[in-house]
Amino acid sequence: MDVQAPCGLLRAFAELPDPRMDRTKRHRLDDILAIAICAVICGADGWTQVALFGRSKIKWFKTFLALPNGIPSHDTFGRVFARIDPTAFEECFLKWITALATASPGRLVAIDGKTIRRSLDTANGKAAIHMVSAWCGINHMVLGQVATDAKSNEITAIPRLLKLLDIDGAVVTIDAAGCQKKIARQIVKQGGDYVLQLKGNQGGLHDETVMLFEQCLRDDCRGIAYHTASTTDGGHGRIEQRRIWATAEVAWFAERSKWKNLQSLIRIEAQRTINGQTSREYRYYISSLPANDAAKLMDYIRGHWGIENRLHWSLDVSFREDDRRIRQGHAAENFSRLSRIALNLLKAETTCKVGIKSKRLRSGWDHDYLLKVLTKGI
Repeated sequence: MDVQAPCGLLRAFAELPDPRMDRTKRHRLDDILAIAICAVICGADGWTQVALFGRSKIKWFKTFLALPNGIPSHDTFGRVFARIDPTAFEECFLKWITALATASPGRLVAIDGKTIRRSLDTANGKAAIHMVSAWCGINHMVLGQVATDAKSNEITAIPRLLKLLDIDGAVVTIDAAGCQKKIARQIVKQGGDYVLQLKGNQGGLHDETVMLFEQCLRDDCRGIAYHTASTTDGGHGRIEQRRIWATAEVAWFAERSKWKNLQSLIRIEAQRTINGQTSREYRYYISSLPANDAAKLMDYIRGHWGIENRLHWSLDVSFREDDRRIRQGHAAENFSRLSRIALNLLKAETTCKVGIKSKRLRSGWDHDYLLKVLTKGI
């Protein structure tokens, strides 16, 4: 058997500090990590399943792991991951994914948060963990993540996440929670551009942008230069039409200098018709990109929705993240990171033309296919 795949992946996490005292180490940390990563790839959603997977595959694991005392118990997996420093784990994750992800100019980096609902521990006064993740639109991979204890703290979590990322030449998209002057400055300082969604919490900028576009459309845009593009998608009795208006008319805004490199204001109209019933929704954005390529701006905004459709949906449906009752110490955050490692590897393996859930099952059934998935990590 070619052991390069699992061993190559483990090398990326070789510098992860072991939180245990030497006298308590019956199992090697790299063995624990390898079994956990493989188990989560193959469908395990908790420590009992991780340990059971390890025991059922012990002959296979012995071909490339030391296993001095066999397979750890589920309690051992739980205790170790509860104590692993999540910041150090994330640093190892970043080194690994940076070597894999394509860093091409103009690439989309979408940032959004997701609450792990059952990580709420009311008995011990612990809030549910909210994971803020960065998603690469080219590779469909998680680039990094940080944890916070509430969605309201995304404003402080996003700058921490940005500091961990290489966004030079990238276009960073964030929903309204991240539409902050300091976040725009940080993105530009790190060499990126931004597309940030506006909502009422931005006060004057949001309200005045809405008024500008309403006046523009009411007057057939006389006196206001703008660029537009549209898309139409449909199927199964549903038609979705989207139109974008983008303008470089920002000189009127008194606080424009406080929004670093602000170049364009954007309005998107989304019209959805389902079984003859039509609804409309309007969204507004600001960007450091020029307004003259409206179609490209539309691509970035639509690409941002991929973090919900491809990342959050996969974690909910394929990894059952919201059903997971892991709460001890750092275990919930660290298991979430295991899920994202597994998701990245499964997304990168493209020869099997099935969904993530089916890929997890096949990985558990077929050692050769599991090795093929693990090979995507080296």
